[in-house]
Amino acid sequence: MDALTATHYDIRPVETAKDRRAFMRAPYRLYADDPNYVAPLEFELSQRIDAAKNPSLKDSPHRLWTAWRDGRPVGRISAILNSAHIARYNDGAGHFGFLEGEDDPALFDALVGAASAWLREKGATKIAGPFSFSTNEECGLLVDGFDTPPYIMMPHGRPYYQTHLERLGFKKAVDMHALEWLPIRQFIPEKRLAFVDKALNKPGVEIRNLKADDLLGDIKIILDIYHDAWSDNWGFIPFTEDHARHMASELKPIIQEHNVVLCYYKGEPVAFGLVLPNVNRAIRDFGGKLLPFNWAKLLWRLKVKGVDQSRMPLMGVRKRLQKKPVGAAFAYKIIDMVNSANIDHGVTHSELSWILEQNEAMLTMLLDMGSRIYKTYRIYEKPL
Repeated sequence: MDALTATHYDIRPVETAKDRRAFMRAPYRLYADDPNYVAPLEFELSQRIDAAKNPSLKDSPHRLWTAWRDGRPVGRISAILNSAHIARYNDGAGHFGFLEGEDDPALFDALVGAASAWLREKGATKIAGPFSFSTNEECGLLVDGFDTPPYIMMPHGRPYYQTHLERLGFKKAVDMHALEWLPIRQFIPEKRLAFVDKALNKPGVEIRNLKADDLLGDIKIILDIYHDAWSDNWGFIPFTEDHARHMASELKPIIQEHNVVLCYYKGEPVAFGLVLPNVNRAIRDFGGKLLPFNWAKLLWRLKVKGVDQSRMPLMGVRKRLQKKPVGAAFAYKIIDMVNSANIDHGVTHSELSWILEQNEAMLTMLLDMGSRIYKTYRIYEKPL
């Protein structure tokens, strides 16, 4: 299905550079009255939707649509048959993402209808999402926590999106939580700190920060641990070599040595933590534009002034250690190290995200540390 007219909406496939600009800018007017919306940098978003630059799109059929009314873009959606997901799960699922639109049932009917029809034609038997474009990128529909801006690589949304998807028959597949953390120096109780020190006071334990001169090498180590630690998690799909190089290239301008911790046990890398400065905090007034002068503002805010918010998107301990004292100790130590370093660098607010609702062990640990669940994101699914 290439185009669809529903009521007074035209749902057009994205094919040209002009179409891509309209797709990227479609949300701007929708959030004009929302002080918590942060427009992503257009140059970054343009790379994410470019199959030549985003490894997630390699060998994965996909399509983008923009909804038009009276000559203006008023909504958008994407659809993808994610080859990595299909290879791992073989569940017949196609995915939708980048969902935005005015509060009109006819518009959501048309957008979801276009994505569903295309996926059905490609052989999918189920539609799930939002994934923009995978679990390793932005995913989930915000269903709780609209009163604060999103952190880097986390989506925002409108409350009525949930209403329209559920009206169309979508059911919850899983919820994911974001936790707010207000950094304090001594968040580990004294007894638990003694346990951590005892567990890590062993021969063969080594803990270090990122080697900036070997970023790609450390990213590969992180992904190797991640593939083992996260492989049983809902929706997990592995990163490829191309992903590793792409990640290193994307992180190079913003990554900080103190925000990456690698742990070794008996010579093997077994645990890691990765924290990012909340770039959204630095670009809120950019309106998605980096040129002509915002690039200088961004550089100054990141490298000179500093950003007072950070997000931990990834942490992992190899499965064989996850239920052992040394594994738990590594997790506490990682959080303790990045927490202290971020306080030293002026960070006053952090987000730990996302955490699957069924990951009770991690949620319990983080809640015991003093964090709180303040946003919830939902993945929906529906038979086709």
